[in-house]
Amino acid sequence: MTLYYTLVFMLLMAEMSLFVVLIVPLPFNLKRKIFTFLSENPIVAKIQYGMKITFIFILILFIDSVNRVYRVQIELGLSSENGANGAAIIGRDRLEVQARKFYSQRNMYLCGFTLFLSLILNRTYTMILEVLRLEEKMKKYEGTEKDTKQSEKLTQAGDFAEIGKLKKELAKKDRDIETLKKQASGLQREYDDLCEKYGATQAPAGPKKTQ
Repeated sequence: MTLYYTLVFMLLMAEMSLFVVLIVPLPFNLKRKIFTFLSENPIVAKIQYGMKITFIFILILFIDSVNRVYRVQIELGLSSENGANGAAIIGRDRLEVQARKFYSQRNMYLCGFTLFLSLILNRTYTMILEVLRLEEKMKKYEGTEKDTKQSEKLTQAGDFAEIGKLKKELAKKDRDIETLKKQASGLQREYDDLCEKYGATQAPAGPKKTQ
């Protein structure tokens, strides 16, 4: 295996390990910290940009390996057609073509699985971020709902207290009105008594006698 295909194989192993890490169940707070770090760290963003360029080269290798498999398949077809006329092709040359076909298919599968797993990792990473955002929004919504219910309870308690206060003030006003009525009745009786006494002192004088 050449150096660049060895690097592709190492990248495939790294992708498989990363995929296992992504699907491992972790606590919500720990997972949120990890994915927040991965999504906001500038160094990770540069690494992702470099990996995109790397996958472009892997795509080129994949296309080249597919082309090689196609050409080797054509050579095998030609060797099968010429097998009756040339026994030398059936021997060592055919084994060489079979070996080149095996290596070309191996490289094609290696690059293809690496590219396919990169797409799965990207989609899985995006979906996990969306799930974390939704869970965080849900927690905030639940907290807001609890605060709203608590504030409603406090408002109702405040309304009850206000109603009790108003009832006390109304009862006090009623007592004041009754007191004023009693005072007015007392003043009316005193006024009537004074009027009677004044009328008694102001009796009219009788007619004078004539001589």
